Amino acid sequence: MTVLQASVQPAEVNPAKLAMLFQREFEMSAVKGGETIALVSDLGTRREYIQAAFAAADSLGADAYEMCVNSIPGWTKVGVPTIGKCKGTLDALSQADLIVIFHVPLFARWLKTVMDKQVRVLMIIDAPDDLEQLMSPPGLKEAMKYAESLYKKAKRVHVTSEAGTDLTWTCGEYPVMTQWGYADEPGHFDHWGAGHIHTFPNEGSAEGTVVIQPGDIIILPYCRYVTDPIRLELREGHITKIEGGLDAKLMRDWLNDGKSSEDDRDPFAASHLGWGMNPQARWYWMALHGSQPERARAAARVFPGNFLFSTGPNSQGGGNRTTRGHYDVPMRDCTVSLDGRTLIDRGRIVDPKMIVDRAAL
Repeated sequence: MTVLQASVQPAEVNPAKLAMLFQREFEMSAVKGGETIALVSDLGTRREYIQAAFAAADSLGADAYEMCVNSIPGWTKVGVPTIGKCKGTLDALSQADLIVIFHVPLFARWLKTVMDKQVRVLMIIDAPDDLEQLMSPPGLKEAMKYAESLYKKAKRVHVTSEAGTDLTWTCGEYPVMTQWGYADEPGHFDHWGAGHIHTFPNEGSAEGTVVIQPGDIIILPYCRYVTDPIRLELREGHITKIEGGLDAKLMRDWLNDGKSSEDDRDPFAASHLGWGMNPQARWYWMALHGSQPERARAAARVFPGNFLFSTGPNSQGGGNRTTRGHYDVPMRDCTVSLDGRTLIDRGRIVDPKMIVDRAAL
């Protein structure tokens, strides 16, 4: 089976509009006059984003400065300690009111440190068109907080699909992490364009079968639609068998290469598990815009009703796994039930309080 993907397209957003978009995002992130915004960039950050951020901060009466790190972290290098290795960098960011970071800080220890100090953190890593099209619509935060309240109370989650998925896990050992697209609360991390929720399963609790089918998305470390089924067996929280064709081989080899020793099982552990709810996103985004990661970082993870399965690290939730073997797979057509209560039925959100209207684009 061959999946055709669109070639890379030029941005449709007028570059001059970026400052207005950043101001709107900063306003939703509760930026006020007199606050300090730290812009954490890297060698690959779009300079127009830095310029737009400075302009937006100035319009809102906030003070802003840029800290550029000498590396380019990405999805395939999660947990890179870009902050803290240079003396004074962590101290400086701990004093900010809002950190705007232009690469992936997830699973890095410094992120938890600043969040514990009640610093707000906003990640911006998507293309200009996506920043505009995926901006959080009215009601998304409220729907996400409602979903969070359900997930926090849940003891057992059951995910099934007609393709053969039948996976269960228990919850409560790790916190529920919720993103609604802007960082407006003290100590909150968010991702511009987001709208999804997840937690890490209790250690050793994930059991069953996961069948990743054609049309599901490998968003990390690759950026591709699945073309042939992958069948996974999980026992005591770890993948014990990977069966299938090319996509199964890609998964098996990537996870094996993430092992620190022959008996290292961390890459094969079940990591964050959750679902997307942003009505601005569609699962076919990559088919429209191409497989460049910048066009799929948020959209592929947050389209409504997807079940996001992942493997590897859990340090973001307070666990001890920091493995490079991280795999993210937004899956379609799954049914998700919490303690016997169905929230998503075959890929369609059925709890009315979790359904958000799409905003006009």
